[in-house]
Amino acid sequence: MPVSQSRLSGVPISILDRANNREGSTPAEALAAVIARARRAEELGYHRFWVAEHHAVPGIAGSTPTLLMAAIAGRTERIRVGSGGVMLPNHQPLVVAEQAATLQALFPGRIDLGLGRSVAFTSAIRAALRQGKDAAERFGDDLAELLSYLDGTAAITARPPDRGATRPFVLAMGRGQEYAARAGLGVVVGGPAFTGNSPGAATNALQRYRDEFRPSAWYAEPYVIVSANVAIADTAEQARDLLLPEAWAMTASRTIGDFPPLVSVADIRARTLTPRQETMLEEYLTATIHGTADQVADRLATLLERTGAAELLVTTNTYDTGALAELDRRLVELFRP
Repeated sequence: MPVSQSRLSGVPISILDRANNREGSTPAEALAAVIARARRAEELGYHRFWVAEHHAVPGIAGSTPTLLMAAIAGRTERIRVGSGGVMLPNHQPLVVAEQAATLQALFPGRIDLGLGRSVAFTSAIRAALRQGKDAAERFGDDLAELLSYLDGTAAITARPPDRGATRPFVLAMGRGQEYAARAGLGVVVGGPAFTGNSPGAATNALQRYRDEFRPSAWYAEPYVIVSANVAIADTAEQARDLLLPEAWAMTASRTIGDFPPLVSVADIRARTLTPRQETMLEEYLTATIHGTADQVADRLATLLERTGAAELLVTTNTYDTGALAELDRRLVELFRP
């Protein structure tokens, strides 16, 4: 076993799937593909399978993570199922607690509750959700209220009672890590701040999370999951191609205004991109981790050491579902004990 791969041995590896739509497929097919991927992830030995919350986004079929979690948990047997995450500013804390507790009662010991503080990107979606831009500012209060329903210390008893069985996480950069430290919760960090060339500020913030962490009923000590877009192939160029469909969708969202369904690599290469789009596309790909198995293992080992993370959360998706299945298989092999 290569030295870099031995450094990954036994580290839990998990998946976050955003339920991307694909050009030429229906949203129903996109959701079915998520469930099929979760079943496959369980067979391969992944630790968790999480889904996300996005509203009115053309390229995303997953708007309601707790409903999708129920479907996944009902079609699997062992893998932990969670939200990555429920955007707490969009919801009443009591309702989120009830949904999580219901899932936990139905699938004991398997449910995670990842929480975020983001608000919708457009004013129209915020209006539809009855939220303003400042909704994220009450995250600390909403989080404390939610946790009180989960641990049974609130003035009313959320039912079914959770009794602290559901493990909460905060999807955290910046202030989110401060809330997690004060509440004694695990954090999920990631993105270019850690995979880029200058991770100093991000790692310093993560150290503050550890320094300020207060033990809770859920965590006796800090727990960090690091997320990344990762791709393995026989060559670095082939691995890059796996990441290209989502890279283009991100680029389109920033230059055209909508996050579109994933399209094929051939479709992207046939397009005439503006200089700004070419720059953004390259910036996105530069912040990912891709290459041959040895190259990826080395970079992942460095990422885990840099962050001190206990677990890796892979956020990759691509247009070709067969290629995605093979990628999931090759990734988990790096982490075999």
